[in-house]
Amino acid sequence: MTYQLPFESESDPRWKLLEVARLRLDTAGSQAEVIEIVRGCARNVVSADGVTFVLRDHGHCHYVEEDAIGPLWKGQKFPMTSCISGWAMMNRKTAVVPDIFQDDRIPHEVYRKTFVRSLVMAPVGFDTPVAAIGAYWSDKPLISPREIAAVETIAGLVGEALRRTSLAA
Repeated sequence: MTYQLPFESESDPRWKLLEVARLRLDTAGSQAEVIEIVRGCARNVVSADGVTFVLRDHGHCHYVEEDAIGPLWKGQKFPMTSCISGWAMMNRKTAVVPDIFQDDRIPHEVYRKTFVRSLVMAPVGFDTPVAAIGAYWSDKPLISPREIAAVETIAGLVGEALRRTSLAA
């Protein structure tokens, strides 16, 4: 599958980061390598204050990795029905949340303790999402279509890498 890179020109440094990530994901040989590639590039690609990689785990969302300005939920598990990453996977749709306190899909009490005020969470996987990629911002009332497309592009590339390594359906 070919993805349209979401930046206007190849001179945009984020385009170059995304292209490097694509090339690395094309040769990734394990789930751990895929996760490390995402952790190492996604935050800069979307100019986010944080990113997370979430795996579907027997009815739970397992926040396996993150790169953020402050600790979030790395290592924690939440029921799929009570978090935005679960919503994205169950509905097979990207969640775009410009104000977390104005969205009923967000467990507000959990987020109050964090820097997160807006986010994009994209499902990973084709027929049945097996993971989600999230990008978070502390002060971003307007999330651009380009930023949404970048998160979705990363999620699509990750889905292909996981499928190729026989970890996704």
